[in-house]
Amino acid sequence: MVDAHQTFVIVGGGLAGAKAAETLRAEGFTGRVILICDERDHPYERPPLSKGYLLGKEERDSVFVHEPSWYARKDIELHLGQPAVHLDPVARTVRLGDGTLIAYDKLLLATGAEPRRLDIPGTGLAGVHHLRRLAHAERLRGVLTSLGRDNGHLVIAGAGWIGLEVAAAARSYGAEVTVVEPEPTPLYHVLGPELGAMFTDLHREHGVRFHFGARFNEIVGQDGMVLAVRTDDGEEHPAHDVLAAIGAAPRTALAEQAGLALVDRFDGGGIAVDASLRTSDPHIYAAGDVAAAEHPYLDTRLRVEHWANALNGGPAAARAMLGRPVSHDRVPYFFSDQYDVGMEYSGYAPPGSYDQVVCRGDVGKREFIAFWLAEGRPLAAMNVNIWDVAEPLQQLIRAGRPLDADTLADPEVPLESLLP
Repeated sequence: MVDAHQTFVIVGGGLAGAKAAETLRAEGFTGRVILICDERDHPYERPPLSKGYLLGKEERDSVFVHEPSWYARKDIELHLGQPAVHLDPVARTVRLGDGTLIAYDKLLLATGAEPRRLDIPGTGLAGVHHLRRLAHAERLRGVLTSLGRDNGHLVIAGAGWIGLEVAAAARSYGAEVTVVEPEPTPLYHVLGPELGAMFTDLHREHGVRFHFGARFNEIVGQDGMVLAVRTDDGEEHPAHDVLAAIGAAPRTALAEQAGLALVDRFDGGGIAVDASLRTSDPHIYAAGDVAAAEHPYLDTRLRVEHWANALNGGPAAARAMLGRPVSHDRVPYFFSDQYDVGMEYSGYAPPGSYDQVVCRGDVGKREFIAFWLAEGRPLAAMNVNIWDVAEPLQQLIRAGRPLDADTLADPEVPLESLLP
């Protein structure tokens, strides 16, 4: 039975929002829980959109966080297909697109991010795609099937995680793939040149063409359809379809309109929150891709656009809304699957923060662990086709102790023996 003495509103129907609603009920909250989703689909997880679902290995229903009937059983009020268009932190109200006004006692912004757009001629042509939502993945899955059947060509802007995972999926369907990337290797700003080259080799072995050191300059079409992509170095690549995979921007419009503190886009953007995920307004919290949180362990403000952050951030925000003591200090984590290579990355090692990369295992066989070190201290680690090591790797990172590089590189030395 719902007790309407308090109303907690969650804006955003992704993983963070759904897990926050689940946690509120699991922690015994008996007030109203209202979940506002601007998509018509029930809350779903995003990793399958570029992995199992896009590859045709998972069914559509597998992406949803909960089955549809779960929300009614938990007395969670769902507003599907209704964007929140105005937030009044003084009156503590949210107005929906249909004019509905909802009052709240506590509010969670889990509005996520949206794909960055190409600012060049030709983006309005049929055949130009983005991948962020379930509808995008459904459309792209059909496109890749057709391209594979007809020996069609997909040109991708960006060699980040989404660009590479879609490239792998496209090749699995038999499509021709070219990836255009301004940096000298894939994932340059995440893995650096030391490990980015491994992904170049992996994809080239599967027939992907790379064009490094260039950006899209124009998408050329005829009769409204894509014909080719021109790059700023004068090259032209034939194309039937194009994917823009140049990153995502946090959806902060609602927070900005309400006057909440934001982080400058050059510092990663997002809604500024403390370690308990509370914004500059004591009644409003933020979690998931949109939240730029003070990280107690890393001693920096960090916005993380990955599944684990939404999975854990939503529940952390829910507990903070309930007045529980919260310090959201998990080691950042993400994973990727491409062809027969699976990897997990833990930690945070932006360019310029490390002075050495050490590997244990066989990089050539793509069975290894890489460590990014600063004065011997592990800042981040990536395990490639080696499993059940994420926990000790994260413990090593959290310990922050200098380690001998030769010992770290020795596969005969158990990781657990390096822990304090």
